[in-house]
Amino acid sequence: MDTLSTAAQTSLGASSLEQVIELERRYVVSTYRRLPVLFVRGEGCELVDEQGRRYLDFVAGIAVCALGHAHPAVTAAIAAQAATLVHVSNLYHSIPQAQLAAELVRRSGLERAFFCNSGTEANEAAIKLARKHAYRKGEPQRTTIITMAGAFHGRTFGALAATPNPKYQEGFAPLPGGFKTVPFGDLAQARAAIDGQTAAVLVEPVQGESGIHPADPAYLGALRELCHQRGALLIFDEVQCGLGRIGTLFAFQHYGVVPDAVTLAKGLANGLPIGALVVGKAVEESLQPGDHGTTFGGNPVACAAALAHLAVSARDDVPANATRVGAILRGELERLAAAYPAVLGEVRGLGLMLGVQVKEPHTARAIVEAALEERVVVNDAGGNTLRFVPPLILTGDQAREGVARLERAVARL
Repeated sequence: MDTLSTAAQTSLGASSLEQVIELERRYVVSTYRRLPVLFVRGEGCELVDEQGRRYLDFVAGIAVCALGHAHPAVTAAIAAQAATLVHVSNLYHSIPQAQLAAELVRRSGLERAFFCNSGTEANEAAIKLARKHAYRKGEPQRTTIITMAGAFHGRTFGALAATPNPKYQEGFAPLPGGFKTVPFGDLAQARAAIDGQTAAVLVEPVQGESGIHPADPAYLGALRELCHQRGALLIFDEVQCGLGRIGTLFAFQHYGVVPDAVTLAKGLANGLPIGALVVGKAVEESLQPGDHGTTFGGNPVACAAALAHLAVSARDDVPANATRVGAILRGELERLAAAYPAVLGEVRGLGLMLGVQVKEPHTARAIVEAALEERVVVNDAGGNTLRFVPPLILTGDQAREGVARLERAVARL
């Protein structure tokens, strides 16, 4: 009891980076390799540390804070809902959840939404949907989910089995079966793999964790046709690339390819935990009462935040800003890469989901750390890529200033 009391008192007094690091060292499971900075406040596209130093944020909580930090509309919606009703569970009806489902359906052209708490949970729901859909239509042999090399779908067991990367899977065997991997972008391999055992093809329109790799539109269109012809579902994982990040509210709208279902999370509630599976007409009745569920999914506060985000996104045409400022950011990054050809290579991506190849893999982390010292927050993905997923309200001037700071970091290395 004395130990708990001391810990509680210590935590109340923790105000410096060193104090927080010591608390985490003693009490937090060591699953993260955190950078040496303590952020205590956020304003728009900036973060502020405990010493009052301001940083341009090109990570946005890993593509989460679509409207930046402390957006007044989202803050007001959260406060109002928290003062009204925080939680009732899915045993009962909830106004914000019903309204959010209606908005997602209206804006996507799909049919229904299921809510959960994260991207990995949304993908778990999608996997269950695919298999239950096949079962309900009298094809129980259709159990295989086809995924792509380089994919990342989450860290729970089903989503992890759908993520063909030894870095994430090692030490967790045996993983659930029924998953098959094909090369991303290889239509011939996909054509050979999709057969009478295939329940669904699960694909990211833009792969994020492997280093920002957009799919070719013709490839996604061909997958759509193959799945339709062979009786399999096509599911888009838009957890990272959706909700305006590549210039349209839904990534599939950019590509002009309508999937049977789409998974969302990250930016949906601008920082509060939420995930969603939005399904089309062919599968809208595939999950019935008792087939799936969640205690916290569709929480009123998270749904209120998501509704505020969608309203601001539509009012201010935030996806268009992602396209416009994304072009500026891309141009600045291409200029930087051309200035340091021994260090940096190809610039990839769409909108405000961009990556810059780093030619020596170990250098990516060093650049991230040096950039932090220059007060710009970036991160690395795929081991050899600098990833840029800033708030979608980023301005052109902020894009230029951020790359100028990054250039100072690269020059120092």
